Amino acid sequence: MTASYQEHVESFAKNFAQQMVPTERSASYMLALGNYRFSVDTAAYQSFTRELSYKWPTQQLAGGHTLPQFVGFGEFKRSLAGVIYPEYKGGLKQIDAMAAEAGKGVPLQLVSGLGDVLGFWCITGIRESAVVFLKNGVPRKLNFSIDLIFYGDRYDFGRRSNELQDERR
Repeated sequence: MTASYQEHVESFAKNFAQQMVPTERSASYMLALGNYRFSVDTAAYQSFTRELSYKWPTQQLAGGHTLPQFVGFGEFKRSLAGVIYPEYKGGLKQIDAMAAEAGKGVPLQLVSGLGDVLGFWCITGIRESAVVFLKNGVPRKLNFSIDLIFYGDRYDFGRRSNELQDERR
């Protein structure tokens, strides 16, 4: 009798969670990249783009034209662009915190605010632009963008890629 009651409670909880709108289930951040959290309180991104590429080299046919041939997937990239208002929340060190994550030199796990794991990504570039200033030169508004390239769905922390390739042979 206890087991069936427990199953009923778990089933009810699962169904209730699935009926909730996404904003009710979301975390307190918009996106997590490694230890950095993008949120309204830190750095809120305004756009999150995705770029997929595919490899189609051409082969010369006898007698004339070339024919493209699909040989696989190319790079998978993402970029974020947003605004930071240091006086509002988050302070002036948000870009430095992003750069600290990039400076680790390892792929970083990307997780949506809904908890979806988006794989491991490498930061390939960070741009910052201060556009509105106080009279002492302190920026009131910072525009930023971050470029990412997909590493993969898995990353073995602390292991060198040549060690991993040796194991695969």
